[in-house]
Amino acid sequence: MSSDDSDFYGDDDIMADLKARVKEFDVGAWWGEYETLNTPLKLQARKKDLVTDISHLHNPYAGVQYAWQLTETIEDFLERVPPATTNGTLENPWIWVCNPYINRKKKSEANNQKIRGGEDEAPEDEGADLPSVVEGGMERLHFASEFIDVCKKSSNHPGIISRECRKAGVDAAKDILDLAKANHVRCGKWMLFCPVFQVNEIWETIAKATANNELGIAAKVAPRSTDDRRTDRLICVYTADFTDTKDVRRVAERLRQLGLVQAKGKPLYYKPDVYTYLGIAHGNKWEIRASIYDTTSMLRKS
Repeated sequence: MSSDDSDFYGDDDIMADLKARVKEFDVGAWWGEYETLNTPLKLQARKKDLVTDISHLHNPYAGVQYAWQLTETIEDFLERVPPATTNGTLENPWIWVCNPYINRKKKSEANNQKIRGGEDEAPEDEGADLPSVVEGGMERLHFASEFIDVCKKSSNHPGIISRECRKAGVDAAKDILDLAKANHVRCGKWMLFCPVFQVNEIWETIAKATANNELGIAAKVAPRSTDDRRTDRLICVYTADFTDTKDVRRVAERLRQLGLVQAKGKPLYYKPDVYTYLGIAHGNKWEIRASIYDTTSMLRKS
């Protein structure tokens, strides 16, 4: 070996030792021990795989500022818009997360964007005929109102009047739900109310479960409001079909497993979106119950 080579590689003893190491080196054993390391190349490859996976997922709220985007982790989303301290705006009155494994109509293309007060309900199903449902539902409620007005002016016994008025509301509700079912306006939601000091924690649980395909098609939470001084925040967990009681019950059971339905606490109530579109709320003049399910009775059957 020349003096130049000796300076670069080391002396003969060092060279002999290096050659012995190379000869004894077990490539297979090394990969077996270190293949799980998160090397830069592996991390880069995973990012490429993630992009490919995202192309097969769905987000009806793509581009909506207060909604989870598929290009961010759910943790980054929760840090970006925590409901406890994020102010609601006219453009963003709710914070949203979708179930990326279920394809729904984009928010910007949905018919509910044309209905005042219904702009922020669940992402619509393809084929939903919301205009027909709203028109037919309003007509049915108007018919019920006329009947109730006539009934209250009659000379019948007060008990009979009360019974007939309640029946008019029950019949109207059944017809409205049937109309919604026939026209694919079938979404509904479990409604949770939680104090502000717990909203971030509860929302995190629901958002992660929704994004992981454990709950329904989407979920939303009310951000901070400068006008509304109520101490509780509303969280809605949406399901695809209020007539699919098996799926509605499954979501309720999962909420219980997540610790969000207490055995001796207040029950959660389920409201079909069609009631929201038609303005059917608690204390309405038709005496229609504003919810169609509750966790107490539904989970008792499971």
